[in-house]
Formats: sequence, C-alpha cells, structure tokens
Amino acid sequence: MVLDMLVNPVDAEKRPWQMFFLGILFSSLAIILSVVVFSKHSSLVMVFLTVLASFPIVYNTIKLEEYKDEHAKSEIFLLKEHAKALEVFMFLFVGILISCTLWFVFLPPDYATQLFSVQVETIHNINSVYLGNVISDSAFTTILTNNLRVLSICILFSFLYGVGALFILTWNATVIATAMGAFVRENIATISSTLGSVSVAKYFHAFSLSMLRYMTHGVFEIMAYFIAALAGGIISVAVIRHVFGSKQFERIVFDVSELLIISVALLLVSAVIEVFVTPVLF
Repeated sequence: MVLDMLVNPVDAEKRPWQMFFLGILFSSLAIILSVVVFSKHSSLVMVFLTVLASFPIVYNTIKLEEYKDEHAKSEIFLLKEHAKALEVFMFLFVGILISCTLWFVFLPPDYATQLFSVQVETIHNINSVYLGNVISDSAFTTILTNNLRVLSICILFSFLYGVGALFILTWNATVIATAMGAFVRENIATISSTLGSVSVAKYFHAFSLSMLRYMTHGVFEIMAYFIAALAGGIISVAVIRHVFGSKQFERIVFDVSELLIISVALLLVSAVIEVFVTPVLF
C-alpha cells in the first residue's frame, strides 16, 4: 500500500521523530474515512484503520529487532538497540494521541461524542475506581492488576499476530485522548464563563495541563506495554524463522525475559505515580 512506503524501519530508528507526524497522518486519515464511510461505528473503525496504516512499519521494526537478537554480541548493545525501536513506537503513539485529542477538542461536541462514543463509555467505567478526587484503598491493587492484565494481552496478541498489541495500544491512545480532550474542554468552558473569551494561549495552557495529568504516569505505562509488545513480537518472529532450540533462540529468550522484567517494573512505577502522585497534583 502507499502508506507503508513512507518510511522503513532503519530510517525510522535513525529519525524516530518522523513517526510523530506519521501518527498524526495515520490517525487523521482513519478518523476522516471512518466518519465518512462508517459513521455509526466510527469509534472502533478509526482504531482499526490507524492500526492498518501503522502495521507495516511496526512489524518491520520488530523483525529488525529480532534479527539484532540473533546477531548481537552483548546484552548492553541489544538493550540500546531496542531503545531505538521503543523511540519509534513512542513517537508513533504520541502522534496518534495528540491527533485524536485535537480532533476531540475542536470538533463540534455532538460529532466528537459520536466519534469517540465507545471511548467515552470506557472512561466512565474506568472512573468507577475513583471516588470523586479520592482514590479508594484498593485502587493501587486494582490499577496494577488491570495494567498487568493489559500487559499480558499485549504479549499474547504480539505472539499470536506479530503486532497484534498495536490494536490494544492504539485503542489506549484513543481512550487517553478522549480523557485529555474532555479535560481541555472543561477547562476552556470554565475560562470562557469567567473571562468571556478564550485565547490561543488558554488552549495551550489547558492542553499542557491535560498532558501533565494523564502522561505523568501514562508515559511509564505505555512504555511498559510497548516493551512487552516488542518482546512478544520478537518471540513470534523467532518462532516463524525456525530458530527454536538453537543458541540464537536461547539468546532471544533471555533478551525477551529482560524486556518483560523491565516492563513490569515500569508498570509498578506507573501505578505508584497514578495512585499517590497524580491525585495530589490534580
């Protein structure tokens, strides 16, 4: 397809910032096409179309990382190389996140609610964990358990479908974007009722606050999911390449184990920040 010719994994790892703009492009095209063609189911179709556009670059990047696993001479080198792939994925995720947030903020409320209807419902379900601005005593366990469940799904999807976790991560991007967009709208509405007018600077301020609120812990959480997805994808490609039982496969299993340990540690950090830091700041 045309979109998969825009960048290859080697160039992406050299200039990962390009993926930010591709994330904006992929998600914006997906939103427009889903609204035009599948308006009643646009909230899910836009996720699918975004994943479809992102699939080639993500899959080829995972294949490249598996190749590095087979030929690398040290674990330190491997971790540095995997960090490059993680940058690619994170820039892609942030591009999708920013794009969806802006669409939610600037679309007319009725259109935004319809476009992100399933995401809005998901946020209402998530908010049941919270009691106003106070988090219940069991919130840490609940949040960590839920995040570990998502982590397991990312590993399973990546192993079975190569880059299957991309769907889960893109879905999470749209949910977070909906929450951020709602936060921006509420702040802008408050400012408008107080001052009577809203400048570009106020929009930027509200947007910055929403980023801080949801990404203070979210950056660790998303990194954990991407690392787990990368680990599952590497094992998947290794099995396809028939290196099972070889020394290369043993090296790959060891590397994947390290990645999974790192991802779980990041989830712990994320849960601590979400439960004990974010409510204090916001």
